Amino acid sequence: MNLMKKAWSGSFPHQYIQRKTGGIVDEALVGDLAVLGLYSTAREKAAWLFNALTSARASRVLGFCNYDLPILNPGRNVRVLAEKMGADLEECVDPPEYFTNARRFFERKIKYWQTRPMPEDPRAIVSPADARVIVGALEEHSHLYLKESLFGFEDLLGLDKPEWLKAFQGGDFAVFRLTPDKYHYNHSPVAGQVVDIYEIHGAYHSCNPGAVIMEATPYSKNKRAVTIIDTDVPGGTQISLVAMIEVAAMMIGDIVQCYSSGEYDSPQEVEQGLFLERGQPKSLYRPGSSTDVILFQKGRMQFCGDLLQNTLRTDVQSRFSQGFGRAMVETEVLVREQIGCALS
Repeated sequence: MNLMKKAWSGSFPHQYIQRKTGGIVDEALVGDLAVLGLYSTAREKAAWLFNALTSARASRVLGFCNYDLPILNPGRNVRVLAEKMGADLEECVDPPEYFTNARRFFERKIKYWQTRPMPEDPRAIVSPADARVIVGALEEHSHLYLKESLFGFEDLLGLDKPEWLKAFQGGDFAVFRLTPDKYHYNHSPVAGQVVDIYEIHGAYHSCNPGAVIMEATPYSKNKRAVTIIDTDVPGGTQISLVAMIEVAAMMIGDIVQCYSSGEYDSPQEVEQGLFLERGQPKSLYRPGSSTDVILFQKGRMQFCGDLLQNTLRTDVQSRFSQGFGRAMVETEVLVREQIGCALS
């Protein structure tokens, strides 16, 4: 409650670490006061309003109002929008004139094969998105045990999937928070064959750090798509099973499965039996902010040292750290950038 009051008054910032420089960055959270107001005043005093605003219908309406209205003179004004959001139009596949509304810009395709290089090491695990990441462990005795703060493990995967609950018990995880300005295609973090894919219905809670703290374990309450990947196959990353959970959020109307093995060509539905090449586009969020959660089996991988160290830094003003009472700091990463590797 104290954190909420500080954040509501604008006195408590949220910071993350820029991976390339190691510098601490103040994040300008989009719609911060409105989100915190919703998750404090409306949630406490008007539960019906809170439930309505975090519903699928409200998410679609908010998404339309924010992303589907036309941009006047798109060739010029999209440059203003891109500059405001810190996006690079030069890396986009389509020309500026294509972006006639904010949705098209939000769903932009980039020349990732040129602008997002991927490590050649076949053991490398890569980021699924341009995002801010926290890494942690599902093992209660680990110094990186963060599970109960960010999500309920059983609910996240679905209580009717005991085989996957057992498979990932005591493993490791990474939570990637995509902000509205980011490129919103998700790429496969590993190479392997899809052994299961399913959707879990839920709400559309905000991914704002303040909202995550006030609405306990929202990643396990939101609508989400779960993909289980077997990497112990020919051409795979060889770290056994990996779970990729794509979590919808406020103004995210849909999670579109559209895997492409070459650039964005011939997109196809992700189905059981499909082989996913590491670093290739797998899905698309439509539109808003959203989150990817990646689960790994125990003892099969290790995270990059800088991500581990950054998560536990105490010199960064993170709302996650303040809200959960322990160091929990995000690092900004790029899609296809290495985040870990397979253990022999």
